[in-house]
Amino acid sequence: MSMPWRAAMQQALYGPAGFFVSGSGPAAHFRTSVHASPVYASALLRLIHHLDAALGFPDRFDVVDVGAGRGELLCSLLSGVAVGVSGEPTRAGIKPDRPERVGSPETLTPTAAARTAGFTPEVGGAAGRDEGAAVAAVPLGQRVRFVAVELAPRPDDLSDQITWTDEIPDGITGLLLATEWLDNVPLDLATRTEDGWRYLLVDPTSGEETTGDPVSREDAAWLTTWWPPQTQPHPTDPPEGSPELGLGLPPDADAAPLSPRSSTGSGFRAARAAQGSSLTARSRSGCPETPTAGTPTAGTPTARTPPDHVPDVERAEIGRSRDEAWAAAVGHVERGLAVAVDYGHLRTGRPFAGSLTGYRGGRQVPPVPDGSCDVTAHVAMDSVASAGERVARCAYSLGTQREGLRALGADGARPPLRLAYQDPAGYVRALAEATAVAELTDPTGLGGHLWLWQPVDLAVDRLPVRP
Repeated sequence: MSMPWRAAMQQALYGPAGFFVSGSGPAAHFRTSVHASPVYASALLRLIHHLDAALGFPDRFDVVDVGAGRGELLCSLLSGVAVGVSGEPTRAGIKPDRPERVGSPETLTPTAAARTAGFTPEVGGAAGRDEGAAVAAVPLGQRVRFVAVELAPRPDDLSDQITWTDEIPDGITGLLLATEWLDNVPLDLATRTEDGWRYLLVDPTSGEETTGDPVSREDAAWLTTWWPPQTQPHPTDPPEGSPELGLGLPPDADAAPLSPRSSTGSGFRAARAAQGSSLTARSRSGCPETPTAGTPTAGTPTARTPPDHVPDVERAEIGRSRDEAWAAAVGHVERGLAVAVDYGHLRTGRPFAGSLTGYRGGRQVPPVPDGSCDVTAHVAMDSVASAGERVARCAYSLGTQREGLRALGADGARPPLRLAYQDPAGYVRALAEATAVAELTDPTGLGGHLWLWQPVDLAVDRLPVRP
């Protein structure tokens, strides 16, 4: 029996036998930045120390991971807080004091370089230029509270120092993280017909779709504001994606404009990972075909690649439910920062046929909402940002993962060749770390993520990025 996509996704992903509730966890099916490299956790650890100082070293510092999977990220952060990294700034590919190499592939644009120059990540106390030499009276390890928000049962081997809950706690002071959470928040789909937008219904057992009733007044208003008519792609066109980040909000949108820091003239397009890569690239436009002979075998997390056909029917993924989810999450932050990291797009670059797809066992599969696979779609990040801004009443910043990780000190530069003679083993380690950063910042893979920074009751000049 056919039903709206939102109901089908809710049942397939989060029902009693849902994909994320009863399965082995996301890491068994696709690769995220959290799973790809410890560099990611190291960068976030630096953000935690910086934010702790910016908040004046509160008596309790919360780190809340929404959509925590099996707690992998929090376990890494817990270990980092416990042992500290102040003596090893380069062992996670982080080199905060290295001058930029003009003309190299890693050179920042002038605007981006200025943003990074204002923040020198430190650990264990002084965490930025504004905090100077401030030092916490009580070490962070004694004040931090780690909370995993997830519907799946608590893993048996999870540290007792991590709280496991199915609801976001109230009164958060510190950092709320949502890494590839919003793309799995269920949403309705619609198709444009001669008489306007109509819901798409789906048979959860087969994935077969039918056209349903006209969309509701609320969803029609969202579509008018955030999903205007898109241009049908041509087979030889480059992949559709986000336009320049400084553009994308309609002039009459009830929200602050996207951050000026993004309108630097350097465009951004949604990720398109090369087929056969081990990256997670949630970038497919439209419904996928059945995996072909070129698809990697099961068990190897795969890239999310574009279809070979050209879609002829415009589809939309109604992001109102995701706006509400993010606004609710931001509402739980009393003081601090909420960060959402996800594959996404902006208003003037929505995918013509949508981005819905499925993943199971390392393979891209048709998005059949029967509980056997991940069902995911990219996030309308500008709409989400607007919703969060209205709750927080603070300006937000929206940029790429590359920008975010660089702002947190993830440099990715090749180590100097002389190190190979002075310390061969150290050179090999440093080269591996640089490779890890390159993977995390590759715009055709994991670097295609957008980072949304939403401060709450916190001056924006105390953050590593500026809106």
